[in-house]
Amino acid sequence: MSENRIQNKKDVVDINAPLIKFALPVFVQAFLSMLIGYADSLMLTRYSDTAVGAVGNANQILGFLTLAFTIISSAAGVVVSQYLGAKKFDKINRIYTVSVGFNLVLSVTISAVVFIFSGSMMKLMRLPEEMMSDAVIYMKLVGGFIFLQALSDTFYQILRSNGRMVFGMVSALVTNILNIGGNYLFLYGPLKAFGLGASGVAISSVFSRFIALVVIVIYFKLKIDGDISIKYLKPFPKDILSSLIKLGIPTAGENISYNISQIVITAIVNSMGIVAINTKIYCGTLTNFSYLYSISVAVATQIIVGHAVGAGKYDFAFKRVVKSLVPSLIISVGIALTNFLLSPYTLAVFTDNAESITLGRQIMMIAVILEIGRTCNLIIIYSMRAAGDVKFPTYLGIASMWGVSALFAFVLGIVFGMGLVGVWIAMAADEILRGIIVSIRWVKGSWRGKSVVK
Repeated sequence: MSENRIQNKKDVVDINAPLIKFALPVFVQAFLSMLIGYADSLMLTRYSDTAVGAVGNANQILGFLTLAFTIISSAAGVVVSQYLGAKKFDKINRIYTVSVGFNLVLSVTISAVVFIFSGSMMKLMRLPEEMMSDAVIYMKLVGGFIFLQALSDTFYQILRSNGRMVFGMVSALVTNILNIGGNYLFLYGPLKAFGLGASGVAISSVFSRFIALVVIVIYFKLKIDGDISIKYLKPFPKDILSSLIKLGIPTAGENISYNISQIVITAIVNSMGIVAINTKIYCGTLTNFSYLYSISVAVATQIIVGHAVGAGKYDFAFKRVVKSLVPSLIISVGIALTNFLLSPYTLAVFTDNAESITLGRQIMMIAVILEIGRTCNLIIIYSMRAAGDVKFPTYLGIASMWGVSALFAFVLGIVFGMGLVGVWIAMAADEILRGIIVSIRWVKGSWRGKSVVK
């Protein structure tokens, strides 16, 4: 596809369109994507308690490793949005090619490392011995093909920046159907005779992600006015890669810091026994649904803010964030409160252990407070990134996640003997503190004038 065709294309995102136009497909996609991991845990619950903890801990490590790919993919989303908003299309193909190519090389390398060192990684998590074999084989299979997810995430960022959110929703639906169907075959269906357990679940996840990537690539070729080709690397666009890395490292830094701190917190929880381990996984599953609405609004707002900032419309971007934040706080906290009220029944879906259900209810109550800070963080920080203000959220995140969340998870959970309740209080305090600080920064306007497009 020629550069001239790109230069003649019309606006791909209408920043004045209702937010629901962008948020709804993102919400559905996020919901369905979340179900992939949750379907594994839920279906394994009826198969083996030790398999649940094994897969949950493996996914914790894999979730962290995938953040390496966001260094480029998230930066590509910001850069593409701002260039499209500014109607500067001359470098779009090069941005697409560098983003996909860099993440391909990086993700294949990480896949090899995970496959080789999966056992050592699980030992660092202080995983109980009875969970070790399932966790290692799951890590080898899913982690060995982690490049599938890396490439999919990069293409999703490109599609979102071009206003193509509905496709992500459809793709996530197909992926989940394939994954759940495969889980059933290996755990309860005709393939149960092979006794693969967690290995079967891993095979199902890899297959569904492979099919999803194939569909994404085909869609990109057919629907996006852009191209990915090695010819755009001649001469090699060092300026583009440098810009993506400089923007992407701080952008991914906050998420990387968060996940490292969560791994440390998980190791702390693993020392509390199997009830605490599994309760954390169950509550993590339920509380993720609480913030699903907010993350969807955050992504939708990020796309609009990126295009608006690229066009130099800073006042519009400021008002858009405020308009997104207020109803999101009401709705997400309302969902969290409903989640707490229903927790005796929802937790019973995962386990019949009375101790785990009682502990889980206490966690779900604290999660209502946590959701206030997390909603502010998601919407405002995503918008700050879209505006090019990427360093401050990283510095703040590192300081708060370690100085508040991880530190006090140990102090309250272990030193003061509050267990999992103390851990959740520490995480809530971290979210609230950061939510207050980023709200002040957005109102002050310190994010203005940091656009990538000059």
